[in-house]
Amino acid sequence: MADTEGLKREAAREAVGRYVEDDMVLGLGSGSTALWVVRRLGEIISGGGLSGARGIPTSETTASLAREVGIPLLSLAEERPDITIDGVDEISPGLDAVKGLGGALLREKIVAAASRGGLVVVADDSKAVEALGTCPLPVEVEPFGYEATFESLAALGCEPELRLDDGKNGETFVTDGGHYTVDCRFSAIEDPAALEAEIKRLPGALENGLFVGMIRAAVIAGGGENGGTRVIER
Repeated sequence: MADTEGLKREAAREAVGRYVEDDMVLGLGSGSTALWVVRRLGEIISGGGLSGARGIPTSETTASLAREVGIPLLSLAEERPDITIDGVDEISPGLDAVKGLGGALLREKIVAAASRGGLVVVADDSKAVEALGTCPLPVEVEPFGYEATFESLAALGCEPELRLDDGKNGETFVTDGGHYTVDCRFSAIEDPAALEAEIKRLPGALENGLFVGMIRAAVIAGGGENGGTRVIER
């Protein structure tokens, strides 16, 4: 296992141990770090712990793994999550984040926003940044007329790029909801809340990967000189 994967697993174990209790309904995030959360929950449930715990997945990949490890699943039509645990692509000291490089940002944001106890994120130390903007900002867009949406995003001062699916000979990447994703590279994101609002005003831009004011806590596992795991709470 690579060191980074070990850190992701460490952060996931800490978050589950600290925030998850019996009978909770859990929003289950997507992406490589969130899948370690799902695996840890499955380990505990298979060992007889976390009685009554159930999950609401944010992607088909997460749902498949959750079923495999024995986590009972619900939908938002049946229940609301007590908390959601998910990964991040980058997170600032003020607990604003960019998410969505894993391709599920719309469903992730819907589930996180529906969570009564907020969103807990897990990450390795490489995802902690002083200011957002070191990675592209994903925007999930409607395929119809996406070219016009693409131009509108570029007018906000970014370099947009339509995401391709490397696993399908470079075809356009399609989300579980049937949408496209445009990865927008800004030189810096100085005001995440203002940029989020600007993007939301664009017709065809269904949702963006800025998670502003939504994160309750971040569990960050550090390597090398940083060592250990630290928890930052709002």
